[in-house]
Amino acid sequence: MVKKKDYTNGLPDPAPLKEEILSKYPRKVAKKRDKSMVINDPEKDQEITANVRTIPGIITQRGCTYAGCKGVVLGPTRDIINLVHGPIGCSFYAWLTRRNQTHVPEGGDNFITYCFSTDMQDENIVFGGEAKLKEAVREAYEMFGPKAIGIFSTCPVGLIGDDVHAVAREMKAELGINIFGFSCEGYRGVSQSAGHHIANNQVFKNVVGNNDRARNGKFQVNLLGEYNIGGDAFEIERLFEEAGIELLSTFSGNSTIESMEYAHTADLNMVMCHRSINYIAEMMEEKYGIPWIKVSFVGAESSMKSLKKIAEYFGDAELTAKVEEICAREMIKVNAVKEEVKAKVEGKVAMMFVGGSRAHHYQDLFNELGIRVVSAGYEFAHRDDYEGRKVIPNIKIDADTRNIEELEVTKTENPELWREDLVAKKAALTEAGYAFSDYQGMMPEMKKNSLVIDDVNHWETEKLIEFYKPDVFCAGIKEKYVVQKYGVPLKQLHSYDYGGPYTCFDGAINFYKEMQRMLDTKIWKLVDAPWKNEPEIVGSMTIEA
Repeated sequence: MVKKKDYTNGLPDPAPLKEEILSKYPRKVAKKRDKSMVINDPEKDQEITANVRTIPGIITQRGCTYAGCKGVVLGPTRDIINLVHGPIGCSFYAWLTRRNQTHVPEGGDNFITYCFSTDMQDENIVFGGEAKLKEAVREAYEMFGPKAIGIFSTCPVGLIGDDVHAVAREMKAELGINIFGFSCEGYRGVSQSAGHHIANNQVFKNVVGNNDRARNGKFQVNLLGEYNIGGDAFEIERLFEEAGIELLSTFSGNSTIESMEYAHTADLNMVMCHRSINYIAEMMEEKYGIPWIKVSFVGAESSMKSLKKIAEYFGDAELTAKVEEICAREMIKVNAVKEEVKAKVEGKVAMMFVGGSRAHHYQDLFNELGIRVVSAGYEFAHRDDYEGRKVIPNIKIDADTRNIEELEVTKTENPELWREDLVAKKAALTEAGYAFSDYQGMMPEMKKNSLVIDDVNHWETEKLIEFYKPDVFCAGIKEKYVVQKYGVPLKQLHSYDYGGPYTCFDGAINFYKEMQRMLDTKIWKLVDAPWKNEPEIVGSMTIEA
């Protein structure tokens, strides 16, 4: 049974913990890891090392570049065939693992449930797989008749030199549909973050701007970095629809390639997951003049602030009144459940090591319940995700980052698509104190003496649990069962296990109730880690003549 600590007088200084962790590493490794572990002080500007290669031999939580490109960004889009050029294992790895949901209109296409692969064999590695890839594209087109096909490179493809982009151009000319490729070999970047960037580039080059359709609604917006895990996007869409906000496209939960084609006609871009999608927001502003704001719909308070910020942007009295009405109504429901649950879980301790912005956003939900977050970090963040966008000019461009194509984006030559009205609106609102193109990062909002760790590994996870004695640990499936054997419940925040949605007001209520079920129970006190009684496995080897 884990004996809990008292944090009523603030968080303890974790310096001894950090020193103990680093003492077990070789000198060079310890020097590197020291820079990725920060004892937080929100009053100071502190630098953290992030987006660097994982040390070989350490059990990391990270995924690969391919996983970020295909599995995260393009995976939730229902009307494109995502064809993986590589061994079948890569396709299986990125097939429905994140529980992305979608609503398919009658007669609409939905290819999310399928797993498309060229299933490369040894002979394709030796003699090349481009011919097999072309046949796979033709077969997919003949069987399903999709609007678009995306081709994703895996590690063997990069090693043998198959040119997926040349194949895509050839097959696009032959079949007459949009076909484009992604050079997203798993090793191309230090984590799945590189895959996000590659996906953003190719979607912007090959999809955004393909359909200059007429306006459809008074307040047109795009939502970027929301992947509809467990139905999260459905909650946001429901509120937008009630408020009269026209959601043109989501990148990429409950999304279609068709909607991304006219995303450039929006009046505003809203960024949820800053790391995975800020590239497209920047490029759309550069080319079309569409401004972007950072929002979060995780947590009731955050949802309310985000809705009001959208209404403030448009400056419409009717929209503002409707948003106020929605927020007032929903907060009554939320507060009733929150107070009931808070009485049972307040003072509990949480840690969270999750990708994207989730390790930051979900702290809002814990704060609403009075649960302390003592340590947090990301799997694939960059410094700006921790410290805020103000540090971007000072981030050094390393060799791994140079593996990713940097698009040169210029103002559109079509005067009808350049939004001078939005440029003027942004200038006026900025002068009035409205925040655009900004993200403050996670560290400024975390408590003093909380421990921020980038790319946490298994050894560090064990020591964190021993030191902090958390009541709940939020992470992914790789850590789930080891953490639970310590007698600590783990909330899986990559795919929610079988839970969700957790966005907006009803989502907050769902999360409150989930925390009550997990924390207001005695079952975890009965769990003892099996290695306490058998801490060492001793093996022997004999050779028989």
